[in-house]
Amino acid sequence: MEYRACYRSLLLFFVYVLFLLLASCGPVVLTTRVADPPPPWFYPNRLELVRYVYFPEFSFYYDLSSRTYVYLDAGVWVRRKVLPTRYRNIDLRRSRYERIRNYNDDNIRRYHEEHNANRGRSNRGVRRSND
Repeated sequence: MEYRACYRSLLLFFVYVLFLLLASCGPVVLTTRVADPPPPWFYPNRLELVRYVYFPEFSFYYDLSSRTYVYLDAGVWVRRKVLPTRYRNIDLRRSRYERIRNYNDDNIRRYHEEHNANRGRSNRGVRRSND
């Protein structure tokens, strides 16, 4: 009986040490696909659950769960494993991106319309009346 208790506490100790080592080694990404690493350009600073990453300069998303790029093509949102030729010369490691937190729906169009409809617009050219 004492042997089992000692073995259990020793095992618990090693699991705890392993957890501490993994927590201190830098970026950790949790996805549904354990075998697939994240893309080389995506390294979060901490443990977080993110499904989409948005590239505001180019207006496309990357879906980490399905490993696809989501972008507008002739007014329709499409999902592709590779980017079209117009984006081929982009270095995604140097591009600015935003993590989309707390959104796990498959319909990225809805999120984009709610959060990015007015992005990039300004009111500098709008004349205002002096009422």
